[in-house]
Amino acid sequence: MSVTQQTHPTTESVNGDLYWIDQYEPITETDTELHEIITSSELPVLLASLAAALQDSSILSDELRPPLPPMGAYLKPHGGMDDTQQEKAAEVALQALKRLRDERIDRVDVLPQDLVDEILDWFTDGRTRDPSWAGQLKHELDLAPDKNGSPRWSYEDYAGEKPFETLVVGAGISGLAAAWRLKEAGLPFTWIEASHRLGGTWWKNHYPGVRLDTPTYGYSFSFAQRTDWPHQFAKGEEVLDYLETVAEHAGFTDESIELNTRLVRAVFDEETGTWTATTATAEGEQTRRFNAVIMGVGQLDNPHIPSWEGQESFQGAQMHSQEWDHSVPLEGKKVAVIGTGASAYQIVPAIAEKVDKLYVFQRSAPWMLPAPTYHEPMSPAADWLHRKVPHYGHWFRLWVTTGGIDGRIHIARAEEGWEGAPHSVSAANEEFRQEIIARYQEQYEGREDLLKVAVPTYPPSAKRLLRDNGVWAKALRSPRTRVVTEGLSSFVPHGLVTGGGETLDVDVVIYATGFRPSDYLDPIKVVGRGGLEIHDYWGGDAKAFAGITVPNFPNLFMLLGPNTGGVVAGGLHFMIERAAEYAVEAIHQLLKRDAKALDLTQQALDRFCEWVDAENRQMTWGQPYVNTWYQNRFGRVSQVWPFRTTEYWRITEGIIEDDYEFLT
Repeated sequence: MSVTQQTHPTTESVNGDLYWIDQYEPITETDTELHEIITSSELPVLLASLAAALQDSSILSDELRPPLPPMGAYLKPHGGMDDTQQEKAAEVALQALKRLRDERIDRVDVLPQDLVDEILDWFTDGRTRDPSWAGQLKHELDLAPDKNGSPRWSYEDYAGEKPFETLVVGAGISGLAAAWRLKEAGLPFTWIEASHRLGGTWWKNHYPGVRLDTPTYGYSFSFAQRTDWPHQFAKGEEVLDYLETVAEHAGFTDESIELNTRLVRAVFDEETGTWTATTATAEGEQTRRFNAVIMGVGQLDNPHIPSWEGQESFQGAQMHSQEWDHSVPLEGKKVAVIGTGASAYQIVPAIAEKVDKLYVFQRSAPWMLPAPTYHEPMSPAADWLHRKVPHYGHWFRLWVTTGGIDGRIHIARAEEGWEGAPHSVSAANEEFRQEIIARYQEQYEGREDLLKVAVPTYPPSAKRLLRDNGVWAKALRSPRTRVVTEGLSSFVPHGLVTGGGETLDVDVVIYATGFRPSDYLDPIKVVGRGGLEIHDYWGGDAKAFAGITVPNFPNLFMLLGPNTGGVVAGGLHFMIERAAEYAVEAIHQLLKRDAKALDLTQQALDRFCEWVDAENRQMTWGQPYVNTWYQNRFGRVSQVWPFRTTEYWRITEGIIEDDYEFLT
């Protein structure tokens, strides 16, 4: 970040942002240079940031409203503005940039409410007239005077009347969000982490090629909006650095977290309304009492390694993608990668040119989204805009958030009576499918053998859509690579036996086989009211209201719990933050009512699950002919949120009294 940009590396956030920038670099460029920069900008973002900086909404004329068409295989630039709109918008932007330069405007404070409403209405083509859209986007907008998310109350208001301490479990993205919201409210808490450092999945996953497969600007906290990201899709170490820096800005140190401390069990005491938590370190176990427990242990944390005959006899190296062993050399080795999901897609291209032979075991091919800039740094123009146009980076982040609300839901919803099954579920889904197949045909031209196995046989969006900049196809086309589609039968001491009976000489086996996402809270033992253990209550079918609360387990809150994963729409950080804010508000309600605990009713959970399940059955991943990890062993979709995130905003906007029993 430029030295003239001042962030706030303390617990004093400005309007709820630990990365607030006080001052931007002055604009000194000529009119011609400004025109060149505009040609590389995202015009709706630039116009919105200029309207905010100049506090002049008149530059946002109705004729320039971005239409925001539904996302397809290829994103339409400038929110779908046509050529005439783009030409006019560029001219308006040039005049506004000249004003910004000539009037020497290099900072913006929180905006007047009416101006925020006007800009957001234009920015979203009127969508913020829906209260849920407006609420969610103001949650994400630093410049909104009614930015929500931070608690608007303090524990000091109740201190002395009712001591209340919370246990936060996990120091990844979820744990960090919970700790910050608790700290903002002044609530006492103890924070534990089973590993030796903060960062969760982003320190555990350090395999070759690891990086985001979502745009970087959509992958940050609303309360810590970094704007100087180096890559359009951040590398793994960049995300980890961000999380560590957020913790530093928030005032958290290694002493704030009990590292190398895992939660073994938590038992609810109905008489006191507290949880007795047993934690374990290398020195032994410790038992403590807490009024509430917030679980930030994540969904994708327990590696899944299938079993095969002879696996233990294999004399080469074996590693799961999350447990990468950098001491194992790959250069000149014969390597087998089992799986073709998200981690394999990053690992295979990263190692394809290093190994002597690469066997890629594919059970089902992945669908991919064209992303030509997947490995690219931020452009010089983008860097300039983030440095010199006040809050351009924040508006760009909001632009990504806005696009993610609808996302590609329209291609994922099944059309009743559609005759294209099982390859597609609707006309929109089939159109998307054909666009991607056309891309595959270009990538595998001359290799009909690879094209045949590269095109999935299931509908697009039934599984995770990966980002494609051509490196996957290039790796599969390499003379070193062979795609194995006949399955894996068994291991032998020096190789693998395919389903066709062929023995392959292999030195290293890499399991890109994913995780066990439906095993929520495993292996922690959680005992609620009446001695009921949570895994017994679930019986392998984890359910929670908004993924947060579970009947019979008062004051237990989960972040990123069942049915909160966004796969074609939404944002990870938003879902996590909303759950954390819901938990903090629940604590607030307890303090106000002088209650010990609150317990979700079974009726409230049943109503929620009926609503979510019905929608999931209408989506690609809910079709009876689809096999996806989004489903648990009962065939129920237990991982995925099938709606827009505005619906999650709506149901987490407050604690509905009738949904809970308050224990006094």
